[in-house]
Amino acid sequence: MADKSIAFVRTEMLPQQAPPASQSGVIKWVRENLFPDVLNSILTLVALYFIYKIVAGAWPWLSNGIWTTSSLAECREILDGATGGCFSVLTERWNQLLFGFTYPTEEYWRPTLAFVLLFVAAAPLLFAMYVPRQVLYFTALYPFLAYWLIWGGTILIPIVAIAGFVVGYLAFTRVERQSFAMGLLAAVVAAALTWWIGGFVSGALSGFVALPEVPSRDIGGFMLNFILGVVCVSLSLPLGIVLALGRQSDMPIIRIICVVFIEFIRGVPLITLLFVANVVLAYFLPPGTNFDLILRVIIMITLFSAAYIAEVIRGGLAALPRGQYEAADSLGLDYAQSMRLIIMPQALKISIPGIVNVAVGLFKDTTLVSVISMFDLVGMIRGPILASTEWNGVYWELWGFAILMFFPICYGISQYSQWLERQLATDHR
Repeated sequence: MADKSIAFVRTEMLPQQAPPASQSGVIKWVRENLFPDVLNSILTLVALYFIYKIVAGAWPWLSNGIWTTSSLAECREILDGATGGCFSVLTERWNQLLFGFTYPTEEYWRPTLAFVLLFVAAAPLLFAMYVPRQVLYFTALYPFLAYWLIWGGTILIPIVAIAGFVVGYLAFTRVERQSFAMGLLAAVVAAALTWWIGGFVSGALSGFVALPEVPSRDIGGFMLNFILGVVCVSLSLPLGIVLALGRQSDMPIIRIICVVFIEFIRGVPLITLLFVANVVLAYFLPPGTNFDLILRVIIMITLFSAAYIAEVIRGGLAALPRGQYEAADSLGLDYAQSMRLIIMPQALKISIPGIVNVAVGLFKDTTLVSVISMFDLVGMIRGPILASTEWNGVYWELWGFAILMFFPICYGISQYSQWLERQLATDHR
């Protein structure tokens, strides 16, 4: 008779089994996100029905689209009553939609190169942990290089501009230890003298390594929207930080100036400021002064968005607990050090969603320049293209192209901000 007191002990682990098909992969995602319960299942089916109706209705318009005609009349003659889009307007006028009506065709490579180099210059700022720090030198040079590529002229102009900033910085470092205010004054004077002297030199050597000059009135299309968006967002962020700190300053004059500026700008529509930049500002300038319109628009849009960013950052500063300020004081840091090392990094991290919201809104608001006779992408569509006899009556194709230009950039900014928030998340939940 066998001894039943001896138990069996397994000497090896059972092999891992694959999870059930309903608990992994696509099926699990569909169950959890689309059909988790009865109500969500009904809403999913309704949404799928509407998506099907939209796609089914738009597909013939896309699949039967005409791309090779030279006018709307030819396109409609080929379609002969059938449903289809006249996309020939895009193949005929793509250069005007991207670069404007009068930008020299043989110079398209210049703004294209500036656009490509922008990603190289922005990489160390957006992805500092993955890009060598040496690329920052190119980032510092990029604004001057991009100006030279787009507007042209002698290369001495950006070189003189760089020299002015370098000389000003060196003057500031020499005097800053004695007095911060005197250091700023010395920097401004040194930079101004460098630019004044350099202006004579660049004027005398105007043909030295020069590209054909392109006046600002010839810049248009989506290139104009992109230039305004990138420049104004880049300038409005540091200005907004200064305004936010000035609004919380203990010095009454500085605080009052910042409060009045922010509340006035936020209380005035942007389109009004653009009209001021286009028309009214000329009355306050000396007779015969030629103040570039794009520069005027950049100043106004930058001031407008800086006021909104200042309020967003002020909210981030107010959200920080008082203990952070006391910790900075306990370390013996002065005001500038505590703001740069402790307070502002945390406030900016809190303010990322609001700053991105302002940046996206600002980029879309660049289309408002069309109301002051600047031929950006919307101005080109509403003006020279739709006013022409060949394409009068084409709407969906042109506005769809505008959507394809703006949506990827705005969506990319939003996705980058979410990625940055995850990278900067230091709290453990």
